[in-house]
Amino acid sequence: MRRLAVPVLVLSVVAACSSADPTPAQKTDPPKPATRTFKALEPLASAKTTLDVTFTPKIARRLSSAGQNPVKPDALDGYLKEGAGDQTTLPGVPHATRVIDASTPPAAGPKAKRLTRFVHVPDFQIADDESPTRLARFDTSEGTDAAARPQDAYQCRVLNATVRTVNALHKKDPIDFVLLGGDNADSAQQNEVEWVLGILGGAASVQCDSGDDTDMIAGPDNDGKDPFKPEGLLMKWLWVTGNHDMLVQGNVKVDEGTKLKAVGNTTAGGTRNYSTDKRGPIESGDFIVPDPKRALLDRKALMAKIAADGDGHGVGAKQKELGKAIYTHDVAGTPIRFLVLDTGTETGGDAGIIRRGDLDGVIKPLLDQAKTEGKWVILASHHAVGSLTLDGGALGSKQADAVPPDEWVEVVGAYPNVIFSMVGHTHQHKVAPVTPKAGHAWWEVMTSAIADYPHQFRTIEVFDQDNGWIMMRATCVDYATDGDPVAAEGKRRGVIDFVSGWLPDNGPGADKDRNVELWIKKP
Repeated sequence: MRRLAVPVLVLSVVAACSSADPTPAQKTDPPKPATRTFKALEPLASAKTTLDVTFTPKIARRLSSAGQNPVKPDALDGYLKEGAGDQTTLPGVPHATRVIDASTPPAAGPKAKRLTRFVHVPDFQIADDESPTRLARFDTSEGTDAAARPQDAYQCRVLNATVRTVNALHKKDPIDFVLLGGDNADSAQQNEVEWVLGILGGAASVQCDSGDDTDMIAGPDNDGKDPFKPEGLLMKWLWVTGNHDMLVQGNVKVDEGTKLKAVGNTTAGGTRNYSTDKRGPIESGDFIVPDPKRALLDRKALMAKIAADGDGHGVGAKQKELGKAIYTHDVAGTPIRFLVLDTGTETGGDAGIIRRGDLDGVIKPLLDQAKTEGKWVILASHHAVGSLTLDGGALGSKQADAVPPDEWVEVVGAYPNVIFSMVGHTHQHKVAPVTPKAGHAWWEVMTSAIADYPHQFRTIEVFDQDNGWIMMRATCVDYATDGDPVAAEGKRRGVIDFVSGWLPDNGPGADKDRNVELWIKKP
């Protein structure tokens, strides 16, 4: 995730409360599994992209928060009554043509063809908003605005709406696979990761709730904590690790202290308390019902869990041993090879690190092999080049084996077969060439987040133009909420987070960074 550069004070609070033994709560039983049969929503008949229609808030975004944080129930109720979460439609937006050397692309040759079509979807940030490790009371409109979100409790239904939308697009025009972008879970917890796997895989039922059985709105299937039957993706998907998948709220390292804190009953950083107010005000104290499924996952435990699900989603024995999702995926019948990188750091901090041992022992050999085999490489990682560091960021520490970002750029530039890089992390649409001092430039394609406005993913098509050029067509897509009022409520709250001024305004990106056709010369 992008903006939770939590002040050092937050780290002190977490460390202080992590080292203490939690006092057992009176009630320690986690919620019992649902026993009744659940039926999935009807599949979407169709889905539109931003070529067809775009959405915009009906109410103009405030320039400042004016003190009304929408994560607070009273403030949220006011925004909802005001209609601050409502959207209206505008015409679709065509693709902008961009060429990496600023030239004019030639006409397509007679045998031009599409090689693959896939979906890029970063930053679900599926959160257990009742966890004792949350830092919700540090949520501000400046720098730490992702410490809590008004839509946190609805994110599982939002992810299911995303799946339904992808499936509808697939039925109209086949999608080969879905490439995640990292920050799939929000806080490295077992239950969060299991919710992600269950929704993407179409589990019999998923209930994104922990501790006590919370019913935000009386009755079944009408709020984000009610159990539901997810639709599940109709195609394979590939895992990418982000900082939130391996760190507490994407910043604080997993150690014995934080592991103990996660399954305890006390919060100092602030979490939702639904026991006295079903709207879930943010409070600190010892009111939490412990839940063993909140256990924090270290690197190897995370890789083992992903590898054990379905086909492993790119994660196998080598990744389990290394504890990192660094692997390749070939698109059958094409020269395209994806090289997935793991840029998160277990030592803390939201920014990325590439380790010297990984570069020399794993990444370079894979790049060399791809070059020898004539493969066109598309990199995939959570962090963009601009988010790579030597220390992981504000809550990290300098790592002696960290590869300097400028060195990484030069390394990649030595491989002319690297053509694109798919990234996330900063929750915005952004496309730019990465140009080393010597060697070969490539396109870096950043996709916005499902977690935050504009709540979009991209469909990606790669074409061999049969004229010495490759073209990538990237199209933004809003997830559809047709027939799902629970997901619609999640989107409404996400729009409020933006309109209120508590979310930065850079998520949609510039016009030239949304729907684009990116040209690069064939290796």
